[in-house]
Amino acid sequence: MAKVELKQPIVEEIKGLIADAKTAVLVDYRGLTVEQDTKLRKELREAGVVYKVYKNTLIKRAVEGTEFESLNPDLEGPTAIAVSTTDATAPARILANFAKGAEALEIKSGVVEGTYYDKKGMQAIATIPSREELLSKLLGSMQSPITNFARVIKQIAEQKEGQA
Repeated sequence: MAKVELKQPIVEEIKGLIADAKTAVLVDYRGLTVEQDTKLRKELREAGVVYKVYKNTLIKRAVEGTEFESLNPDLEGPTAIAVSTTDATAPARILANFAKGAEALEIKSGVVEGTYYDKKGMQAIATIPSREELLSKLLGSMQSPITNFARVIKQIAEQKEGQA
């Protein structure tokens, strides 16, 4: 078998991984200990993020013609890719948080919902709360005025009962 035929299934695997992805983040993992890598993979897996290490040339072939093609210039040196199909900010958030304790981990770049971001851009994306957190904050801010109004009405009713 030719080398190309052996590598084609891996390229297809990467294509399948990024097909429905909202986010793909490239990281340099060089220098991580096995313990750190295992912990990072566990955190990412719990958040529904796929984290894999592939050869750069195979990633380049897989992303050709997709919205992730802009990652090609950053595919140099040891590279891992973190992909999420559900939460657009989860990979960046988890990787940036983990990098605070593991100096060896470095975010290279990423694509979030079709837009390319460099290292600084990904750091900014990492500060955005998850969708669930944003929805709960929105719901809380919507409920607050209604709750306050109900409390005032109740106090007025109790006050009138006390006078009667």
